[in-house]
Amino acid sequence: MSSRSKYTVGIGAALGLLVIVLIIGAARPKHVAGAPGGAPVDVEVVQVHQKNVPIYGEWIGTLDGLVNADVRAQVTGYIVKQGYQEGMPVRKGQLLFEIDPRPFQAALDQAQGQLAQAKANLANAEAVQVRTQLDVNRYGPLAKEQAASQQDLDNAVQNNLAAKATVETAKAQIQTLEATVENARINLGFTRLIAPIDGIAGQAQLQVGALASPASGAVTSVSTVDPIRVFFTVGEPQYLAWRKRFPTEVSRLEADKQLRLELILADGSTYVHTGTFHFADRQVNEATGAIRIAGLFPNPNNILRPGGYGKVRAVIRTQQDALLVPQRAVTELQGGYQVAVVGSDDKVSIRPVTVGDKVGTDWIISDGLKPGEKVVVEGVQKVRTGSPVNPKPFTVADQRK
Repeated sequence: MSSRSKYTVGIGAALGLLVIVLIIGAARPKHVAGAPGGAPVDVEVVQVHQKNVPIYGEWIGTLDGLVNADVRAQVTGYIVKQGYQEGMPVRKGQLLFEIDPRPFQAALDQAQGQLAQAKANLANAEAVQVRTQLDVNRYGPLAKEQAASQQDLDNAVQNNLAAKATVETAKAQIQTLEATVENARINLGFTRLIAPIDGIAGQAQLQVGALASPASGAVTSVSTVDPIRVFFTVGEPQYLAWRKRFPTEVSRLEADKQLRLELILADGSTYVHTGTFHFADRQVNEATGAIRIAGLFPNPNNILRPGGYGKVRAVIRTQQDALLVPQRAVTELQGGYQVAVVGSDDKVSIRPVTVGDKVGTDWIISDGLKPGEKVVVEGVQKVRTGSPVNPKPFTVADQRK
């Protein structure tokens, strides 16, 4: 064999040996973090704790005034004055708008003049009636003694009857004119549009110089906002479950009185004042299967206004001996839930669980865990069944990470 051939065979053998070494190296098991038998993974754990917890119901709420009063014109005329500032508190009886009173004052003056004239006419008619009655009284005896003619007596009687009729007519006219005067006085009063209640006055729908009439609609509105109502709808099953807990009317009324409502405002903050139950509507909505509930909230600074939205929360029951774990310890997978449980040997087992209500940052576990067991809160994604771990306590501060 030539030296060149020996050199080629030597290189081939060396390459073959290198390939075998690489294959053997690749086939050796490697220590993967989190894998069974690998190096322990650092995780943070908490113990499953058990206690009685309040269960909250939460519903979308709409704010509304306790009383909402529309202010409308009752007579037709031009607005000459606006007596309030829009969006500010007003008192009952405060002037909001004034319609030009001059035509209505003139109508009242005219009616009062006609009434005075009618009263004078009545006085004259009553005087005539007195005189004619005297004539009847005088001619009656004289006619019997034939000192006066029967014709004189008949004339006196007829004149007296006519005088009585005139008096009655004058009285009827006075009643009509008194009604006219009262109507004119009322119309004059209607030129002053006043606040019917204490509350917050809304935007003016007509300005000074505009023609107001009963057909104009509301000129403005006033709402009582302290306290303010919050309407929310509760599903019929939930409503019935609440009511069935209190079999008597007395116990139900007492429970309603003790119920405290929380209001989560549109900016996510919790309103400083708690509310109380006000009433439940008379019927269930056939289309939605829900019943409308009203709550009352103090509103001393008029911060809350009608038309606003928020979330209403209330404790609807207390769950006894609930098992709680942080929500971040629970993993949702294909419609199910599971947690990573650390055993006494510091190894992980992935366990399916049944979840219940959420309570703050915790989740109630209905099935799958026992009190005192340790579950992984931080590092769940790094472990699987059989993984050795190095458990460390999970602190509340870690939740802010």
